[in-house]
Amino acid sequence: MTQSRFAKKTKYQPNISRYLALCGRNYINILRWLPQISFKGDIWQIQGEYGRLNVRLLEDTPYTQVINISRNINVNPLSLEKMNRVNSSELLAIPHISVRIFHDAQLAEVLTSQQISQLRPVYDYPNVEMHHEDEKYRVNAFLEELLKIGGLIKTVC
Repeated sequence: MTQSRFAKKTKYQPNISRYLALCGRNYINILRWLPQISFKGDIWQIQGEYGRLNVRLLEDTPYTQVINISRNINVNPLSLEKMNRVNSSELLAIPHISVRIFHDAQLAEVLTSQQISQLRPVYDYPNVEMHHEDEKYRVNAFLEELLKIGGLIKTVC
């Protein structure tokens, strides 16, 4: 009997230790600029060598916090006028991510990202939404890249 061209694909198994290590790195990156004292609704900006992040505290409890992070993209208005008066939001999709910070476990995990309101641990593939099997890991890896705004970080209120 010959081997089938369409061998059954093995089911995706998330690597939990790799995922927790990623969430731990995100927590450390966030702690670099997270204020010690903050209140629900507070808004601040983080300025780095490679950009600026807008941060809003959505929820504050003794052991967790939920923040919304978005990238501040400054587009020169004169260059927009040259591009037939196109709105900057049409040119660039500004990333928005909600993150739960677990201070007791020292982890930061993405709750929502762009159009995904709740991330599942694993997605069947293929699927109608076109999510990757490891979408949750990829979104948290994107957060890690988003937090890399440079070495010189200062909080701008």
